[in-house]
Amino acid sequence: MSELRYAVGIDVGGTKIAAAVVDSEGGMHEKIRLKTDRGDREQSVLQVAQAAHEAVAASGIPWEQIGAVGVDVPGIYYPKTGKVWAPNLPGWDQIPLRDWLAPQLPRPVVPDSDRSAYVLGEQWLGAARGYTDVVFLAVGTGIGAGILVDGRLCRGAEGISGAVGWFALNPEKKEIYKHIGCWESEAAGPALARRLAAPDAEAVIEAARRDDPGACRALDETVRYLAMGIANLVSLLNPQIIVLGGGLMQAGDLFLEPVRREVLDWAQPLAARSVRIELTQLGENAGLLGAARLALEAHGG
Repeated sequence: MSELRYAVGIDVGGTKIAAAVVDSEGGMHEKIRLKTDRGDREQSVLQVAQAAHEAVAASGIPWEQIGAVGVDVPGIYYPKTGKVWAPNLPGWDQIPLRDWLAPQLPRPVVPDSDRSAYVLGEQWLGAARGYTDVVFLAVGTGIGAGILVDGRLCRGAEGISGAVGWFALNPEKKEIYKHIGCWESEAAGPALARRLAAPDAEAVIEAARRDDPGACRALDETVRYLAMGIANLVSLLNPQIIVLGGGLMQAGDLFLEPVRREVLDWAQPLAARSVRIELTQLGENAGLLGAARLALEAHGG
């Protein structure tokens, strides 16, 4: 049995930062959370380093045994420059995150997008274990996809691959499409809320569970758009599995079977019949575990 190796995984979100020491077999050693400082860019970057130090302290594993620190961000990672863009974090616009964190941490920093971390986490320890052609679709406030092709991350020329919320699914060009993309406008959590003029998606879901007719119609329309976009992913990439995660999929029982049925109507038939569509097995830990996996792979894990 090989000796365990360790990395720190950090999942940076718009409201929270989660971190843990993770070993090379996927064991998580004490998870910590911090509330993201949204008022000061420099402070929020320092919080990432703080989260790493607190996670290491909580784990009882010394820094000397840790190979690297993986950090995923809710946006775009530019591999050529090491910079990141995270629109939900004020001031995180093409910031050199790796360089800024380096003086704060005693181990190399491995940044990436949350999309990359999600799909790697699920392939390593979750619903996509054992698969090489995988899409992780995060459906929450927004929509984004992490993509593995033949076991490798699909990044695109500028690291923007996976920004699928911009899929064009409706020839009627609504004003909102210019800002967040058509598919995200029609299938993410806020879209479900808008259809019923509800305060949030959770309110619509609760009403749908009570068989409220308006809520059920809103849910059906959201499912239709969600399935259309997933069908496009199936036809384009011919993945073995698509894993659905993100905040909206906390109500995955309402979405999974209708989406599976509708995808069969829209996608290339052979690809549609062979793909598995499943809910995340890792939930909110997918990004953290995937970030640790990135660090382990980059530094000998």
